[in-house]
Amino acid sequence: MNELKIGDVVTAIYKTGKYIGEITDIRPQHYLVRVLAVLKHPMQGDLHHPKDVEVGIFHERRALAFREQTNVPKQMVKPFEDTVPDYLSSLKTAIEKIKAECLETPSAWASQSLKNIEQLEKEYFK
Repeated sequence: MNELKIGDVVTAIYKTGKYIGEITDIRPQHYLVRVLAVLKHPMQGDLHHPKDVEVGIFHERRALAFREQTNVPKQMVKPFEDTVPDYLSSLKTAIEKIKAECLETPSAWASQSLKNIEQLEKEYFK
């Protein structure tokens, strides 16, 4: 496989979110990726106990911000060939998708996730 290079536009999976971004640095095990759009909003709750409410702290997980940079393991980064959407509209789409998923599978986890997401929406779209 061809090595990706600085300036390439890619998809990057970080924790439970998926983003479109631009590689700004290459490290031995990671690419430094600057976020340009959100493809999948991070799941709410504890990463180690997915979809479980009975955890010490039910984490509110924010999407990475526009132009925020993060280290992503190389195997979680793939080339992106399409048009990069606007950050805010991509975030809105990702939020609508995760809300729909929560509404489709009623559970204590989904209910708590919706509360978190509604709070995040107020912060994201002031």
